[in-house]
Amino acid sequence: MRLYQFATSPFCAKVRKILDFKGIDYEAVEVDYVERRELVLASGQMMVPALTLGDGETLVDSDRIALTLEERYPEPTLFPPAWRGVHLVLARYFDTELEDALFRAAVPYELEHYRRQGRDHEALWRLIRERKYGAGFVRQMVNDHAAHLSRAHELLALLDEPLGDRAFVLGRIGYADFALYGQLTYFAISGNLAIPAKLHNLRAFFDRMNRISATVET
Repeated sequence: MRLYQFATSPFCAKVRKILDFKGIDYEAVEVDYVERRELVLASGQMMVPALTLGDGETLVDSDRIALTLEERYPEPTLFPPAWRGVHLVLARYFDTELEDALFRAAVPYELEHYRRQGRDHEALWRLIRERKYGAGFVRQMVNDHAAHLSRAHELLALLDEPLGDRAFVLGRIGYADFALYGQLTYFAISGNLAIPAKLHNLRAFFDRMNRISATVET
């Protein structure tokens, strides 16, 4: 299998960790942000994640990829018995409302990441963001970084307390955990985990998920 990804994408992080959890061999292909020819040839579109399966079929969209992997590789499962619906609902929240808040807070981290790759990468990244969100969006996110970071921390604090001593969101690992882990990678783009130290349950959760390879720690 080949996973076409961007290092900064939380949805790619989610798929990577699901593949690791299920013990599936795959090659992670970091797509050049400017030159996406191989990605387009494989998937017919320019977005990631895209996963080319062993039979040559290429899947796009992290939810579709995850559900297909679950169907073809049911063990270990992403959906503990009787909890499938709850995991799907929580994952949808993490990948939409929470993602929007964390994405806005992480814009300066992403900007610096693509700036290090070159002016052409930064320019294209800015262009794509501002076509979607409007002219001046990136500058506004940088100027309002403190406010967006505060909002992101507020939402994360609501998740930190319920985690408590539990290893995973609902006690036993499942799909929602992979979605949350993916979104938290926004705070690791710089190379240093930027989740506040006071949110120690979330930091422990992130570290626990980050260490998953083919099996889960007991």
